[in-house]
Amino acid sequence: MMEKIAQFEKVSWEQFLGDFKKNFPMMEEENIKEIYDAIPLPKRATKGSAGYDFYAPIDLRIEKGKEMLVPTGIRVKMEENYVLMLFPRSSLGFKYRLQLNNTVGIIDSDYYNAKNEGHIFCKLTNDTHEDKVVEVEKGAGMVQGIFVPFGITIDDEVTEERVGGFGSTTK
Repeated sequence: MMEKIAQFEKVSWEQFLGDFKKNFPMMEEENIKEIYDAIPLPKRATKGSAGYDFYAPIDLRIEKGKEMLVPTGIRVKMEENYVLMLFPRSSLGFKYRLQLNNTVGIIDSDYYNAKNEGHIFCKLTNDTHEDKVVEVEKGAGMVQGIFVPFGITIDDEVTEERVGGFGSTTK
């Protein structure tokens, strides 16, 4: 039997609204509320799937060589000795060379407590060599997350706790 080590949640409406407006400033608040209400929690497609699919909150269209920062509306509470790793859905990577800008998204267990509520973002890049446009319909899978256990070194004595969001652990 698989060990259950995490729980997906939505970020608060206020957090989502602020983050979404930063990235899509022309969108009206009532439309953003509809988007927020429709966001499903990530889930596996089959019992043999390792990845939890994260779904596009809106229709995504990414031209060749362009990128888009997508607020997912999702956060995750997980056991301390795990990390959530995000990857593009295999089919999108294979068909379009869709990539995450940071190649693999690393969501630490303490990100849940960050000032931004642990809001998970995906910065997607269309890296096609074939002049293809990536189109992902609202509600379709865009990335997948896999929980991975990790260890630390014998002499590790870190006691600091996260306070910020992206990149805060190296400041």
